[in-house]
Amino acid sequence: MGPTLINGIPAHVLFVHVVVVLVPLTALALLACAVWPQQARRFGPTLPVLAAVTLVSVPITTHAGEWLKHHVANDPLVRQHAELGDGLLPWVVGLFALAVALWWTQRRTRAASQADTAAVDEEVRPGARARGALRVAAVVLSLALGAGAVVQTYRIGDSGARAAWHDNFSTTRTPEPGSR
Repeated sequence: MGPTLINGIPAHVLFVHVVVVLVPLTALALLACAVWPQQARRFGPTLPVLAAVTLVSVPITTHAGEWLKHHVANDPLVRQHAELGDGLLPWVVGLFALAVALWWTQRRTRAASQADTAAVDEEVRPGARARGALRVAAVVLSLALGAGAVVQTYRIGDSGARAAWHDNFSTTRTPEPGSR
C-alpha cells in the first residue's frame, strides 16, 4: 500500500507527522466552512481535496505501522497503539464525507441563490429554513466529527509515544563523555 522504509527509517514514524497535522487542520477547516458559508465559498473544492488527502494518509500510515509492529519486540504498548490506530479511519471517513457534502451543498445553495435574484431578504427566500437547519446540522456534525478525530489522533499519538519511549530514557541527566 505504501513504503515501509524511507532512507532506512521506518516510514510510519515519518508518515505519522502528516496525520498529526492534517487531521486537526481538516477538522478546523471543516468547522470554519460549516459555521461561515462565505468561508466555504472561499475554500471551494480545497476543503474536500484536503479531506481526501487526510483520508488517504491514514491507511498509508496505518499500513506502515503494521509493518513496523512486526519488526519490533512484542510489546503490549505497541499492540494498544496499533488498536487505537485502527480506530481513526472511521472518523476521517466522516470528515471526508461531511466535507464533500458541505462543498456540494454550498455549490447548490450558491446556484439557487443566484437563480433567485428577486428575493432580497434571506428569510423570504424559498428553502431558507431548510438551509438553516442543514447549516446547524453541518456545524454540529463538524464539531462532533472534528472533536472525535482530533481526540482519537491525540490518543493514538500518546500511546505511540509511550510505546516508543518507555524504558528508553532516564529522568536524570546522563553525564557527557569526559565530564565528571
